[in-house]
Amino acid sequence: MILLAVLFLCFFSSYSASVKGHTTGLSLNNERLYKLKYSTEVFLDGGKGKLQDSVGYQISSDVDVVLLWRNPDGDDDQLIQVTITAVNVENVNQQRGEKSIFKGKTTPKIIGKDNLEALQRPMLLHLVRGKVKEFYSYENEPVGIENLKRGLASLFQMQLTSGTTNEVDISGDCKVTYQAQQDKVVKTKALDTCKIERSGFTTVNQVLGVSSKATSVTTYKIEDSFVTAVHAEETRDFALNFLKTIAGKIVSKQKLELKTTEAGPRMVPGKQVAGVIKALDSKYTAIPIVGQVLQRACQGCPSLAEHWQSIRKHLEPENLSNAQAVSSFLAFIQHLRTARREEILQILKAEKKEVLPQLVDAVTSAQTPDSLEAILDFLDFKSDSSIVLQERFLYAVGFASHPDEELLRALLSKFKGSFASNDIRETVMIIIGALVRKLCQNEGCKLKAVVEAKKLILGGLEKPEKKEDTMMYLLALKNALLPEGIPFLLKYAEAGEGPVSHLATTVLQRYDVSFITDEVKKTLNRIYHQNRKVHEKTVRTTAAAVILKNNPSYMDVKNILLSIGELPKEMNKYMLTFVRDILNFQMPSSKMIRRVLKEMVAHNYDRFSKSGSSSAYTGYIERSPHAASTYSLDMLYSGSGILRRSNLNIFQYLGKADLHGSQVVIEAQGLESLIAATPDEGEENLDSYAGMSAILFDVQLRPVTFFNGYSDLMSKMLSASGDPVSVVKGLILLIDHSQDIQLQSGLKANMEIQGGLAIDISGSMEFSLWYRESKTRVKNRVAVVISSDVTVDSSFVKAGLESRAETEAGLEFISTVQFSQYPFLVCMQMDRAEAPFRQFETKYERLSTGRGYISRRRKERLVSGCELPLHQENSEMCNMVFPPQPESDNSGGWF
Repeated sequence: MILLAVLFLCFFSSYSASVKGHTTGLSLNNERLYKLKYSTEVFLDGGKGKLQDSVGYQISSDVDVVLLWRNPDGDDDQLIQVTITAVNVENVNQQRGEKSIFKGKTTPKIIGKDNLEALQRPMLLHLVRGKVKEFYSYENEPVGIENLKRGLASLFQMQLTSGTTNEVDISGDCKVTYQAQQDKVVKTKALDTCKIERSGFTTVNQVLGVSSKATSVTTYKIEDSFVTAVHAEETRDFALNFLKTIAGKIVSKQKLELKTTEAGPRMVPGKQVAGVIKALDSKYTAIPIVGQVLQRACQGCPSLAEHWQSIRKHLEPENLSNAQAVSSFLAFIQHLRTARREEILQILKAEKKEVLPQLVDAVTSAQTPDSLEAILDFLDFKSDSSIVLQERFLYAVGFASHPDEELLRALLSKFKGSFASNDIRETVMIIIGALVRKLCQNEGCKLKAVVEAKKLILGGLEKPEKKEDTMMYLLALKNALLPEGIPFLLKYAEAGEGPVSHLATTVLQRYDVSFITDEVKKTLNRIYHQNRKVHEKTVRTTAAAVILKNNPSYMDVKNILLSIGELPKEMNKYMLTFVRDILNFQMPSSKMIRRVLKEMVAHNYDRFSKSGSSSAYTGYIERSPHAASTYSLDMLYSGSGILRRSNLNIFQYLGKADLHGSQVVIEAQGLESLIAATPDEGEENLDSYAGMSAILFDVQLRPVTFFNGYSDLMSKMLSASGDPVSVVKGLILLIDHSQDIQLQSGLKANMEIQGGLAIDISGSMEFSLWYRESKTRVKNRVAVVISSDVTVDSSFVKAGLESRAETEAGLEFISTVQFSQYPFLVCMQMDRAEAPFRQFETKYERLSTGRGYISRRRKERLVSGCELPLHQENSEMCNMVFPPQPESDNSGGWF
């Protein structure tokens, strides 16, 4: 028993009489060979999966450790040699049986002869006060093998006292906390603090982002004051924020245990560790203990051209409403990110015009230097033959998931050049605004290109070169949302002409509540109450909406309520329904409104009984405890029954984050003369106009004009086909998350999550003098695919989890107004089409030699269609047709 106790004392001695009392970390005794057993295993599964259902693998081995040198001046400075032997690779899931990819395979066949030789070459650790000062190995060893050695070496780094410090190990430079107890020392590594160079990016908006949680705990077991075993566990959980079924979990475990000791070699004499290492083997070299990037070349993969030909048919215009088109789009983007400029340009030049817009979407969405160079070389902004392609490129840039300064610089350069189309010039400036906002959200507001773009937008508002450019710069500011732009917005909102004033107030609507100060509200109150000049109804109602939805004061609310009854007929009705909508939906300002309504002068029958057809309503598309999808529709008519504005919005909320999914606004003015009606106050001299504006995923698009001027109106009416006008059509990369993860065991994990959609938003406005009827129609059609691919790779064996969710959905809004008499008849209808929802999960294990194991699961359900309520009287309509949603499938997402 005494001999056995001595053997344990010799392993990783903490503090004892056999070593000097100032030892602060692990220490070995002289002339002893320590025999240990080591294993590292990894499990990969869905977020709520069980370990027995996981895919993964285990690498186990024997480990020999000897003390080669100790500094004569102190025991805390020592050099140890660690040698891996008897390597074995097997499944973590023992139930695999005959399906095991390792069955019948020897270790040299699995790992490879050269890899195994490299893994079993000794490594040296220079430990100073328990920390790895230098890690020595042989040059030009495979990165994957070196990382496995680093994973083992990092376990030898510890301290015996409690405290928090920074350590450098395979995970990088990390903050670690030690808790020393009588029978163990627990080291907790804060993985989110680790500084390590790894590629990766994510979507800025939290609604479309990925939540992750990482933990690392290493326990050093102590018996009779000595360390006898080390157990480490690292977990990585992730989930897509708005669709929690896209989730995964990686569990990586390490175990190092002493088995026995025996007589070992004598220590090498010397005062300096460098001389000792040179005497041992001059081939040893110091390399970083921080994990290095493992890159694996794709074997047997098709070329970019071959890949494009295999998916091209799915991206033809007639197939874009199918989920397969989006899946092909996402897969091709991944391939484009590894392609060279010449390869991409060759495909662009060879493609036909029917599929070329979809190819432009994909190339732009790849967001690599090569893809940007290729698309800019391909497009000629001085030519009017490729306007559709130019527009698709610009919108894809606007939706970019992780734009960089170079992309913004490219657009700034283009804007300074000449254009064949003024519409494209305007779109360039509008998208510059979108890039400025995204870069600022990602802490890039001080970048040179961003500063230049901000000066360009604000300078254009202060002194536009041409009067007609004012609208363009306002639309750019609507995307950029620069705080410095608010004074210009107030100036244009109060003093600008009708369309300019209305656009400026709608820009203010997009700012966060913190920017709607008392000074801003004073200006908006003057606009609403027309203290200085007469304004159009669209401007006044927008000003009131900004006030009422941004912490209004008691007098703000009271004055607005007192104005109801003194307004034009339809504006009276609109303001009443708008206030009721705030109360019914329990928006933040509803409490203040209820306070004011306690006063009889503000709340009485005369004021709240005004008739009309204008309306405002907000409802839920889907709702859960942590997330919600809402829609809102407001309709404002003129006193003669002609539509002035319809505004359809869809928002996604997740905790405190939100995403403006879409907005489609149809506006009309100056049509009263067609039916010999009297215009409302302030609208007597308006030109005939109708158009549509859209926001899609927080990006304002360039407005579309149906007609502008009386002569244009008459020509459009005589030649009208009733066909809808497309506002935006194309393929959009919506979710884009890529992350390389260095596991502390030495294995490499990679996480790729992409979400894309094929979208077609169109609108139309029909006007019949014969039937005295107007009809507006807005149609949204989307196919959505979200995919994730999580892998854990050792260079010779890989485990993976692939998940995919997909749907095809549609939403249509129709409004018909008959104005042959007053009160005129209004019919509004919004339908959500029946939508299939499919989910797929694939788990696999695969050797580098090609042998693999695959497990697949599929789940499908049908989400019933319904007619969404557009006013309070039918607010329960949709709730009765929604199918029950299991918690695991319902996270408040678009589905």
